Amino acid sequence: MDSTTSPQGRVYLVGAGPGAPELFTLQAQAVLRQAQVLVHDALVAPEVLTWLPPDCEPINVGKRGGQPSTPQRDIDRLLVSLCRQGRVVVRLKSGDPFIFGRTSSEIQALKQAGCAYELLPGLSSALVAPLLAGIPLTDGALSSGFAVVTAHNPDLLDWPALARMPTLVILMGGRALGEICRQLIDHGKRPDTPVAIVRWASRPEQQTWTGTLLTIERTTQGLTLSPAVIIVGEVVGLRQYLFSQ
Repeated sequence: MDSTTSPQGRVYLVGAGPGAPELFTLQAQAVLRQAQVLVHDALVAPEVLTWLPPDCEPINVGKRGGQPSTPQRDIDRLLVSLCRQGRVVVRLKSGDPFIFGRTSSEIQALKQAGCAYELLPGLSSALVAPLLAGIPLTDGALSSGFAVVTAHNPDLLDWPALARMPTLVILMGGRALGEICRQLIDHGKRPDTPVAIVRWASRPEQQTWTGTLLTIERTTQGLTLSPAVIIVGEVVGLRQYLFSQ
């Protein structure tokens, strides 16, 4: 997608993938090498900064749960301001820009200001984390489909509908793990339904914990789970056959 209404500058809205630099797309790497300003999330790998031109200005606007972060409206204004200065701006987001990335807000601000922008996809951790943990999201016998949600605000989720899904992938749910398990059990999911938590998917420090809706909170008690991807469903049980290190 491309908007070319402004001759002043250009903003590239780029997906950084789940973390590992080698999972960047070639297109994303090429754009980074011509960036004059990098406006990036907190979870972007430090190695990525080595791809930038020497005179590129990095600006960290990262959002991390429970920590101070730049308000979205300020990020929107920043992108518009930089573009109006005639600069090549890369707005680098973890995962894919259109999966819980608040990219629509940034596009709306850029369009209203007449700024040129371009979208570049990235691999979402919702797909990469289960794969790297040896967990298929679909299976001929165990899972005919899956849902991806964010647990940033669990009260807004349709728990009865989610409990009926064969497989769930939950992003930003580490701090709400207990609530997630309780809601799914209360709405009909079996307590012994397998659960996996993948932390820092694709990075050298990747960790995976497994259990059930009844046990996983106790298994991970006292541990730092963020950034985590939670997978709920019978397919988690296939990990013991499919996972290799």
